[in-house]
Amino acid sequence: MSDLVVHLARFSGALRAAGVRVAIGDEADALRALVRVDLGDRAEVREALRCTLKIRPPDAPSFEALFDRMWGAAEAGTGASPPTAPHGPGNPRAVPAGAAPAARGAAGGEGAGEPGGDAPGYSPEALLRRKPFDRCDARDLVAMERILARLAAGLATRRSRRLVPAAARGRADPRRSLRRALSTGGELVSLARRAHPVEAARLVVLCDTSGSMDAHARFLLAFVRALKRVAPRTEVFAFNTELVRITPWLSGGRQEDVLARLAAAVPDWSGGTRIGESLEAFVERHLAERVDARTVVVILSDGLDRGDTALLARAMRRIHDRAARVLWLNPLLDDPRYQPTARGMAAALPFVDRLAPAHDLESLERLLPELAR
Repeated sequence: MSDLVVHLARFSGALRAAGVRVAIGDEADALRALVRVDLGDRAEVREALRCTLKIRPPDAPSFEALFDRMWGAAEAGTGASPPTAPHGPGNPRAVPAGAAPAARGAAGGEGAGEPGGDAPGYSPEALLRRKPFDRCDARDLVAMERILARLAAGLATRRSRRLVPAAARGRADPRRSLRRALSTGGELVSLARRAHPVEAARLVVLCDTSGSMDAHARFLLAFVRALKRVAPRTEVFAFNTELVRITPWLSGGRQEDVLARLAAAVPDWSGGTRIGESLEAFVERHLAERVDARTVVVILSDGLDRGDTALLARAMRRIHDRAARVLWLNPLLDDPRYQPTARGMAAALPFVDRLAPAHDLESLERLLPELAR
């Protein structure tokens, strides 16, 4: 198993060095897949890695080149051999979901980590990515800010699905090219082109700062601050027993200083919660101005509410009808026993496009593609 982990770690690190985005969670999925396939069948291994590492079409050439180099060593006569499965080809014993971190840690020494902590293994960053927020301290928060800044940077480089006129590279635009030819007597001197522009995400974040969210709110707000740096139009609101716009207070300074300012300025910070009343206030005061058909609304809350659920459902319906998507991030979802049956969560659920966990860095990393849609 250690040979397989080390080889996968080196392959993933080489992909990242070539500019291919590979998440820690994708590596865990790849490891589970590899112990199920016949490692002697290169085509089977290739497809398993391509699927689990989520290789996009633009990255396919880099993937193919590195795969041929690193997984075909034995056939090339280099003396190295591909790793073998611990129980033979087609091993039916899968790596349990909870065992993935330990399996990755088996890589141990050489090749187990890279500068910056992107490779698996027992590197400090790999452990921090999976550490639940409710077990983190102030030192963890400082380290997480650096990781969050790198993760959020990917949001600033995602390209829109739209095609717009481009000056240089891009796909040919026959219609505009022919119109341009009219000015040169019908001679096609140059092709007009279109490309997918880099488009900043439009986000509105509503963060529950009640007592039940206290262990998670500081880390989720650090995530929001990182997003705002790369998506400047992001608007942020805190809510507990009432709603407060906190966007102006998130800029500059250390995270702990920002949290201290918010705790002093936001009424009932770490107190009770009335989600329905707070979201209704957002709808009445800010929905028309802050949310349009291209805005993703993100609600960070455990959904624990004793207020008016009819009010909550009505506010959620209006937000859902106006926004591009509504994501609800609930830290309690990391517990497999959790069911979204609390009164507040149950009332909101019909108007949520995706309910997702938000209990550690790895869960937040998986959400970034959702924010750019």
